[in-house]
Amino acid sequence: MLQLLDFNENPNVGVFCRTNDEVVFTRKGLIKKVKKKITETLNAKIVELNIADATIVGSLMAFNSHGAVVCDFIDKEALDVIKNQGFKVCIIDDKLNAVGNDVLVNDNGCLVHPNMKDSSVKKIIQTLDVSVKKGTIANLNTVGMCAVATNKGCLCHPKVTDEEIRNIEKVFDVPVMIGTVNHGSPVIGSGLVANTKGAIIGNLTTGIEMGRIEEALGFLD
Repeated sequence: MLQLLDFNENPNVGVFCRTNDEVVFTRKGLIKKVKKKITETLNAKIVELNIADATIVGSLMAFNSHGAVVCDFIDKEALDVIKNQGFKVCIIDDKLNAVGNDVLVNDNGCLVHPNMKDSSVKKIIQTLDVSVKKGTIANLNTVGMCAVATNKGCLCHPKVTDEEIRNIEKVFDVPVMIGTVNHGSPVIGSGLVANTKGAIIGNLTTGIEMGRIEEALGFLD
């Protein structure tokens, strides 16, 4: 199921929201109608939080079924909200702490910014319970914004290289396709939030782009 949405007139839904198959963490202050659409489309429980007063929760956290990785300036209230959903949580003490931008994960594997500290990688492995590899997508370090990976498929920045595609398929154990969101934006993670059951997509996204998303994330079968 696909749903075009904007958050308070902003089509960059991935900046404010993250999901796995069971839980959607989203910024506070969305109207009831939008929250209802998120819950119905992703068929997951919606949990609202801001991180240290910031609404960009999609850029500040990454998680799969096993655990969550968060930035080091997270406040106790937000940390408790995440832990109360049953997640192991690790706080990344790294200058690369926009975790959602720098970490791409599903239940099979994880790709992180190539300059992330080895000590951070070690913590991520323990928390997310998957193997972690450093790498790039389209020769960009911000892998969490350059793609969206679920347990069924991965949609990537259109300039991803063949070598990177092979690497991504190996890490996440899903097929990889390229595409764009929000009328030509290559920054997939900013305009798409998806799990195996559905996807919410920035409302500037075209029909052709939506078709690509549907195919890449396995919603056609």
